[in-house]
Order: sequence, then C-alpha cells, then structure tokens
Amino acid sequence: MANVILRKGESGELIFYLAKKDLEEVVVALEHDSAEKWGGELTLSDGSRYYLEPQGRPNLPKTVRANRLSED
Repeated sequence: MANVILRKGESGELIFYLAKKDLEEVVVALEHDSAEKWGGELTLSDGSRYYLEPQGRPNLPKTVRANRLSED
C-alpha cells in the first residue's frame, strides 16, 4: 500500500499524486462516485490502476492508502 494525495485540479478534475514515485496524474475513471460510497478502482490518465477502500466522499485534499492493481 502506498500513501497518495488526492486533490482537485484547477479545472475541477481529480488529481492523484504519489510522492514516492513523483507521479502526478489525472484520475480518468472512479468506480464509486457518490456521497455515500466513493473510491474503489481508480484509473489514471497514464493507464495505471489503483484501488482505494470505498468510503464517504472526502474533503480534498486528502491523503489515503491505495494499492496498485496488476497490469493484466
């Protein structure tokens, strides 16, 4: 698991930042995107995928724990 920072970009897009790899990408797909259930599988603009435990919609910016999903 890695600590990542999620924040809103200037255009309102969700930004994913992984400091350990100096990776900053736009989230292009989010499995769950409602106030009650937010998170699950994230797909980044570079094609990589991560999973974060679903939760209520957080106030951003927020640091969360995410798992990288294998590239099949």
